[in-house]
Amino acid sequence: MSWLTVPPGHYFSINNIPFGIISTPSNTTPRPAVAIGEYVLDLHAFATTSAKGFSQLPDFTQSDVFVSERTLNRFASLGRATHRLVRGYLQEVLSIDTPYPGLLRDNPEARKACLLNTTEDAVQMHLPMEIGDYTDFYAGRNHAFNVGVLFRGRENALQPNYEHLPVGYHGRASSVVVSGTQVRRPRGQVIRSGEGEKVPVFAESGKLDFELELAAFVGRGSELGSCVGVDEAGEYLFGVVVMNDWSARDIQAWEYVPLGPFTSKSFATSISPWVVLMDALEPLRTRPLERGTKVPLLPYLQESNSESVYDIPLTISVKTQSGTHKISQTSSSNLLFSFSQMIAHHTVTGCPLRTGDLLGTGTISGTNTQSMGSLLEMTANGTRKIPLGDSREFRGFLEDGDVVVLTGGCGKAGVGFGECVGEILPAGK
Repeated sequence: MSWLTVPPGHYFSINNIPFGIISTPSNTTPRPAVAIGEYVLDLHAFATTSAKGFSQLPDFTQSDVFVSERTLNRFASLGRATHRLVRGYLQEVLSIDTPYPGLLRDNPEARKACLLNTTEDAVQMHLPMEIGDYTDFYAGRNHAFNVGVLFRGRENALQPNYEHLPVGYHGRASSVVVSGTQVRRPRGQVIRSGEGEKVPVFAESGKLDFELELAAFVGRGSELGSCVGVDEAGEYLFGVVVMNDWSARDIQAWEYVPLGPFTSKSFATSISPWVVLMDALEPLRTRPLERGTKVPLLPYLQESNSESVYDIPLTISVKTQSGTHKISQTSSSNLLFSFSQMIAHHTVTGCPLRTGDLLGTGTISGTNTQSMGSLLEMTANGTRKIPLGDSREFRGFLEDGDVVVLTGGCGKAGVGFGECVGEILPAGK
C-alpha cells in the first residue's frame, strides 16, 4: 500500500509505477514523471528540489535523465536493470512504511513541489518517447483468421507463412500521437461499391476503423549486422502501451496489393501516454495461443519461457452524444507471438534496433463479435451494423464526432495502461 490514497483496483497502484512525460500550466516544459493513483510524481522536481530524491539511491548516478530530458529515451537506453532499480526505489519512497519518510511522506514542502493531482493541476500528457521507427506486426491470430475468412474463405484464411513467423510491416512514426489527439478523417483513392470496373476516385474514407493493439518501446538498441537472441530480447524492451492503429479500410483495400498498407494506415496511430515497464507486467504472464501447424518454429523463434505473452483485459468503447458504449472486451493473451519473438525476427537479418522504436502487436481479437478488436471484423466489412448499447445507434464504421476509447489493465493486480482516446474530425480540404 501507499501512503497516498489509491482506490482499490486502480490501474496505477504502487504495483505499477508507469513512466510518462508531463507538463502543467505552471511549468509548460515537458518532463518525466510517474503515476500513482490520481497523482503524478514530477521526477524533475523530485530530483532537483529540496527533496533531492535520488540522493538516497547511490547506485543510480544518472538522475540527470529526469532533469534535462523531454522524453524517456535516455532513461530507457540505460537498460532493464536500471529501470528495475529506479522503479523499485520509487515504490519504496511511496510505500506506506517507506524507509525514506523525510523525502516526501513527512515532508509537506517536498510533497507540494513534487506531487501533482492529475485533474486539479491540469496535467498535460505528451508522447513519452521520441519514436524513430515503428513496426506493426500481425500477431493476433484470431484477427488474422477473421479477416482472412472475410476475403479468402475459411480454408485459405491464414497465409502459408502466418504461423511460422511474426508477420509485420514498417509503419509511419511521424504520425504516432498521444492519447487525446484528435484524428482527422483521411482522404485517398477508393473504389466505389457497386461499380463494375475498378477505377478509383479521390474521396474521404467511408470505412474508418480502429484497431486494438498493445505496443512495446525498445529501450536498448542493437548493432547493424547483429541478431538479438529470442531469450535475451526481453532485455531490449522498455515498456508497453495500448495502441489504436487507425485504419481506412476502403483506401487499404485498393492500395495494399502487392506491398501492403500505406496511406490507409499512415494518417494516425494513437498510444496511451503512460509506459508500463516490463517488470510491472511480469505477474500477468501467460501462454500465447496454440499454433495450428505441427511444424515446429525455427530455432531462433523458440523461447525457453512458455509464458511469453500477458493476460491483460482490454476494452473498446465508443462515445457519442448519447453516451459511452462498450462494444468489445478481450484479452492481450490472444496473441500468437511475443514481443521477444518480434525482436528476434526483426533483427534476424541484422537490422538494428534503436532506443524509442515502437513495436505493435497487430489487432487483438477474441473469437466472437463481442471480443473483436476492429469494426472490420465486427461488421463483416460493413455488411451489417452493430448496436451501440441500447441507444438506438448503430455503426458499420466510425462516424465524424465518434470518440474511441481503448482501455487496458488488470484491477486485481493494480497494473494497467489507462486510456487511449481519439476523436474523429471531419475530413479536411
